[in-house]
Amino acid sequence: MKIGDVIISDKEILGGTPVFIGTRVPVKNLFDYLEAGDSMEDFLNDFDYIPKEHAVAILAFSEKLLIQERLYENFTG
Repeated sequence: MKIGDVIISDKEILGGTPVFIGTRVPVKNLFDYLEAGDSMEDFLNDFDYIPKEHAVAILAFSEKLLIQERLYENFTG
């Protein structure tokens, strides 16, 4: 799944805040839940119209970004 199938950033939707595609739910909400100690299942229960696959894809994409950043730092630092 491509990240563009999961997230959209459109200035007409919440001023361009990245949201789950087809919703007005900011992607940041998922991270806020996890940071607060809530589970992904808690998030999905509260936003039951967001497919679990979309939440998983966002976490996987974030993991890849973190790994790439770490590798970049190792080669440039």
